[in-house]
Parts: sequence; C-alpha cells; structure tokens
Amino acid sequence: MPDAVHTGGCACGKVRFETRGEPYRVGVCHCMSCRKVHGAPFNFYVVFPIGAVTIIGDVLAFANSEHGRRYSCRACGAPVYSHYERPDEIDLYPGSFDETGLWQPSYELWTKRREPWLPEIPTIVRRYEESRPKWRRTEQD
Repeated sequence: MPDAVHTGGCACGKVRFETRGEPYRVGVCHCMSCRKVHGAPFNFYVVFPIGAVTIIGDVLAFANSEHGRRYSCRACGAPVYSHYERPDEIDLYPGSFDETGLWQPSYELWTKRREPWLPEIPTIVRRYEESRPKWRRTEQD
C-alpha cells in the first residue's frame, strides 16, 4: 500500500501525526532505556522515512543518548516519536496510531533483557542480543 495514509497522536490529542506510505521496518526493543521511557517490558515501534511523516503540536525533547532523542507531548507526557543515529528516519509507536493492527514486528532488539514470561512473537524473523548491526536500506527487517 504505497499510498497508505495513517494518523495518530498523543493521549490528550494536542500532538497529532500523519504517515504516508509504508514503513522501512517494524521492531520490538527490550533495552532498559525503552523499558523505562515507556513503563513497559518492551517498546514496539515503526520506522518511517522522515519525509513521510508530518507532526503537529508542542513536544518536549529528551536526549536519552548521544544520538538518541525521544519526543513526548508537552501537555500529557505521552511518548510520540524518536530519532536516533539516522537523521532520515523517525520512529513512531503503533499504539499511538488511531487504527489497530497496522503492522507486525519482524525483529527484536536487546533480547538479553527480554522478560522470560513473554510468548514468542511468530512474525519475528531476526533477534539481536543487543543493538542491530549497521544495515543497508535494502535490508528487510
């Protein structure tokens, strides 16, 4: 669905976003930073080309690493998006979209921190004990 348009936003609705086209990849991260920021045992995220996303509203930035920035709604505090080492990509959270069931993850990061009670995710094709290795844009995961 190259022409797909999806919308979403924060919990209070003061920050809204729109995506166009398909994401580069969809993943799950179990690192401590993701766990703490989301207050959950993992972070589920979808990565889009930055030019395919429009965001409207006032956000607060948090530098969680030298290259990582997480952005939350200034009013309600809900996480909205992130930027990491690749300036041409933006990470959004599927739980923030207005529709459910849009994407399934194909890889997991930081599996050494994965909760032992979590069931296996059948769509996962790659697992990384820590971070993903550097990748080429044509790699599908």
